[in-house]
Amino acid sequence: MPSPIDTTLRSATISVLVENEAGVLARVIGLFSGRGYNIDSLTVAPVEDGRNRSRINIVTSGTEMVIEQIKAQLDRLVPVHRVADLTLEGPHIAREMALIKVIATGNNRAESLRLADAFRARVVDATTESFVFEMTGSTDKLDAFVELMRPLGLAEVSRTGVAAIARGARII
Repeated sequence: MPSPIDTTLRSATISVLVENEAGVLARVIGLFSGRGYNIDSLTVAPVEDGRNRSRINIVTSGTEMVIEQIKAQLDRLVPVHRVADLTLEGPHIAREMALIKVIATGNNRAESLRLADAFRARVVDATTESFVFEMTGSTDKLDAFVELMRPLGLAEVSRTGVAAIARGARII
């Protein structure tokens, strides 16, 4: 009797160390789009002094089999040096930054400031009609703050995507 196929979805934060050259990001994106995989978050930046290598952080979701396929296919791409699933390989830190614009007056304005203080969001721009808050934290924390701002006059949100790194002495 065949074993049942696991259809449980999980989120994965995958960190990919690549050669910093033209077209690498397009190849990574092409791998996802060509196979119908979704990218929930994507960040990329040079990570070495000589700017020879970049780290691509990808947050995606799928069944365990799909995540394993993604990692295997990423590992086969040239010029990929290393692929790490930070969600499985031990403790890691994942953060993103957001700018959140709220247009509000009166009680909604005061309430948005009170909530920003509770969430440790900083006011980086203020006018008589609006605030722009800057906030750094886990995706869940940012999501919660954005949801609380909706009824108070949320106008715009701009997010960086997840930056992630292994905790302790472990490196990818």
